[in-house]
Amino acid sequence: MNKILDLFNQSYIADLFNQKILPLYPDFKAVKQIEIIPIKKNIWATTYHVVIEFATTFMARDGQEINLSIYCTAHSSEPRQSSFAALQFLWQLGFSQGDLVIPHPLFFSDYFNGYFYRGVPGQTLYDYFCQKDYAAIEDVVAKAAAWFAKLHGTPTAGAENFNPENSRVETVFPGLTHVLKKINQIYPNLYEAYKKIYEIINRQEKDYFLNNNQRYLIHGDAHPKNVVKMSENKIAVIDFTDICLADFTRDLGSFLQQLSFMGWEKLDDQPYVEKIKKIFFDNYLLNSKITLDDYAKERIDNYYNWTALRTTTFFLLKDQAEPERARRPLTEVCQNLKIKIDF
Repeated sequence: MNKILDLFNQSYIADLFNQKILPLYPDFKAVKQIEIIPIKKNIWATTYHVVIEFATTFMARDGQEINLSIYCTAHSSEPRQSSFAALQFLWQLGFSQGDLVIPHPLFFSDYFNGYFYRGVPGQTLYDYFCQKDYAAIEDVVAKAAAWFAKLHGTPTAGAENFNPENSRVETVFPGLTHVLKKINQIYPNLYEAYKKIYEIINRQEKDYFLNNNQRYLIHGDAHPKNVVKMSENKIAVIDFTDICLADFTRDLGSFLQQLSFMGWEKLDDQPYVEKIKKIFFDNYLLNSKITLDDYAKERIDNYYNWTALRTTTFFLLKDQAEPERARRPLTEVCQNLKIKIDF
């Protein structure tokens, strides 16, 4: 039996939380109830990739019931301990303070290769796109810009490169070589264009790293589903699987592309997409101590194109492929780079 199934066993989880979580909360005396809610449940014979919410009711020592959502993200082969270490690093630096925050890291499990953290309540920026709540979108986009400026301004002294493979577009999972091989197998008509796009993006990134030793903490997976509005003034960013030391412009290019993509799919309003992209960019400038010169803007464009290609790859190579949803981002990146494509 796949060991990850233990995380869907009520009695196992109750014992685990009594051992690992109760000591972290001295005001709690018992775990009263746990509801197990799968968010991502990919389980095969021996491998797995899961994200699970445990809606937990704790009994406080004064008799009150306290409800908390505890999450676990676990993968049979991808690194998770480094992501947990990064989250702990930020927490210890005080990133939980103020209105721009992160989830509370709780503990890492070697057995499951996963970590547990206290969730953040609220709605994601993606939810607001789906609801077409324009006021909320603009508010959260501005706050997200401030959050990324805060992350990129975090001192990196004492910070290891938590996920070195994620620092380069060439090696970010699943890796350039694997992607090109799969595209050649399944969509041979796209292979040459794909190869050319990757060559351009990879070369531009390598040129920067060759001539610049400055590295920043970046989130690595900047998109609307990872931004949560907790209250009127407070937001959190979640999912630190891809955090690493890299070029800060990668987060900016990725987030701008995802704003475009969500805007296309959910709002179908190009002028409004441009408006919110400007809100994000302007608020980043307002909150950041980093100068965005012309070279930085070139790198933002480069990572914008890379994220468009990653979005394309996701829809083309997922288990139930959706090539129609891949068409727009692929067309955009080809137009940006002046590459002809037959799709």
